[in-house]
Amino acid sequence: MLEGNSLGNNKRPLDEELEEQEDQIKRKNSPQHHDTPDLEDVQRTTDNSDHHENDMDYNDCSTFINPLGRDLTVSCLLLLSRSYYGTVASVNSSFRSLVRSGELYRLRRQMEISEHWVYFSCNVLEWEAYDPYRECWIAVPKMPPTESFMCSDKESLAVGTDLLVFGKELNSYMVLRYSILTNSWSPGVVMNSPRCLFGSASLGEKAVVAGGTNAEGDVLSSAELYNSETQTWETLPSMNRARKMCSGVFMDRKFYVIGGMDSDRNVLTCGEEYDFERRSWRVIPDMSAGLHGASGAPPLVAVVKNELYAAHYADKEVRKYIKENNTWVTLGQLPERSVSMNGWGLAFRACGARLIVIGGPRESHGGVIELNSWIPNGRPPIWNMMASKHSGSFVYNCAVMGC
Repeated sequence: MLEGNSLGNNKRPLDEELEEQEDQIKRKNSPQHHDTPDLEDVQRTTDNSDHHENDMDYNDCSTFINPLGRDLTVSCLLLLSRSYYGTVASVNSSFRSLVRSGELYRLRRQMEISEHWVYFSCNVLEWEAYDPYRECWIAVPKMPPTESFMCSDKESLAVGTDLLVFGKELNSYMVLRYSILTNSWSPGVVMNSPRCLFGSASLGEKAVVAGGTNAEGDVLSSAELYNSETQTWETLPSMNRARKMCSGVFMDRKFYVIGGMDSDRNVLTCGEEYDFERRSWRVIPDMSAGLHGASGAPPLVAVVKNELYAAHYADKEVRKYIKENNTWVTLGQLPERSVSMNGWGLAFRACGARLIVIGGPRESHGGVIELNSWIPNGRPPIWNMMASKHSGSFVYNCAVMGC
């Protein structure tokens, strides 16, 4: 079962740390907004944590901020934007050990403090990252240059403090793991049943992957749960329908897989809901009806505040899912300059309380990538361009990391 933020009782959803007004979202130090717990609340959490391990050099209070001591120093750092954690780590070895241990992020999850950064790839082996809180681009190291991995189809997933990139190396699957704790790439742990073209979503330190195809090309119905803290995979009960090229989201503390194909020709319009408490799947007929294009590209879907939205790339519309009657309603248009190739090359994601669209026009002198955002408010979308830069305009992979 999912724990903590994912299935906690009477807790506000993970992504509600942002204010609903755009001017408040743009503040530089967003963790310090009024929904953030005060220092007394944070202090109680640090007092109850298991950080007092004598063999860690960062337990020596003399190496932290005197006369604050370790606990109050940690309390202050929890309220600091994680954009500055790299600077904090450079102060001395104790701060570096604290940041790299991941303890700050675990405590932030307990206190429901998170900032969402956007990671995407428009070029082979290269990733871009954008911090919407400080409105700045972040350098990400290149992935290791493995030729066969470069040429394979890749999937991506942000979970906890890791960015996972799934691909193929010769005749076997492999995973590359980028950690924000060390700002480096390393081999990741492959699934119990390796696959590609799957649907996935994450919540806190947990993630679910479902469906996809194996090395023999078989379409799968199996699903797995990943724990980024332990870097382990757990096999979940299989779905009712095998599917590939599907999408996944978390909503109302359940995991949903939406659309996909059960063969090279047959498009599925049903979705499935996984209940973690019952450990069972439920088929939802026609959940993705009308969202697929002729190419069979996965539905572009995202969840904000437990509401499901979709980008209909053929009509360039934003739609909202009505849970009560299992239908979709059109809210308005996608950003004008966002272009896809039959649904491919365009990213549509949730980023805290925002919906974001990442893509751009194809131009003769090179591509331009644009990040547009909108906070759903019951009215037709008015998109705000957060950032743009010259880059490839075809988005191969995209993930949002909230921690």
